[in-house]
Amino acid sequence: MIVENASLKSSIMLIEEHPLRHWINHFFGFGTWQAKVWFVGFEEGGGDLPEEVADKLNYFYRHHGNASDATLCDIRDLSRNVAFRIDGPRADKFNNLYDHRFAEHAVLHGTWKNLIAFAHGFRNESTPDLRTYQQQQFTKSSEALIKLYPLPAHNHAWYYSWLDLSEEFAFLKTRSLYEQHVFSLRIKQILNCISEYQPEVVLMYGMNNINALKSAIQEKFSDVKFKMVKGIKLQVPQHHIADINGTTKLILTTQIPALRHNRKETGFDWEALGRSLRSRK
Repeated sequence: MIVENASLKSSIMLIEEHPLRHWINHFFGFGTWQAKVWFVGFEEGGGDLPEEVADKLNYFYRHHGNASDATLCDIRDLSRNVAFRIDGPRADKFNNLYDHRFAEHAVLHGTWKNLIAFAHGFRNESTPDLRTYQQQQFTKSSEALIKLYPLPAHNHAWYYSWLDLSEEFAFLKTRSLYEQHVFSLRIKQILNCISEYQPEVVLMYGMNNINALKSAIQEKFSDVKFKMVKGIKLQVPQHHIADINGTTKLILTTQIPALRHNRKETGFDWEALGRSLRSRK
């Protein structure tokens, strides 16, 4: 695709090959591998603005440039280094993504609030004030926020096809090529980390490749058997569940822990899902 707008082309050139390569190979999300609750989302959010993508890539390259394996980083520190560029009434309220999600006037994240509720349900704990927990505790020690696919993106467009990069990055020309290129290594590294760190529960949400995931998981853990649990409208999403090595509950679902188009009829009780898994322990 040819980019005719000079300012857009200039912005896209902010994304450099070394930070991009390092991010794709080593960025796996936020938090700590020692956390007992892991959330594995389909991909890192964002991707609309090349400046925001460059901010993230450059931060990770500066602070984790020596990484040689799958790496989680501090979401609050990264957010301080990513400018807030959203237009509209919020434009003057926040200087960076940290202000938007973690500072005094932070906005509650539509997905994170349900992940927080899920984690507390699984731990059989009362759900806290969600915004306060997001500001002060989320991903600091108890949860890991992991990405199956690393690049900031969303379902509506694939902006990386515009990048003027060497042939090494030809797989970025389409989303499908990119996903095929990185999937095998990414899922293997995530599964290796599950085997090493043995979290209590891993929730893989928003997945549109359930069968490929099952195959990869059973290749790594040959004795794993999945059970499909039917969804209950407004209560529990349909999901597939398995036990890994007797230590980790693994849940796969195509649903995301957020309302689609802000419609209540698309939501579920994620705290109840967490509690139901706890009852099976």
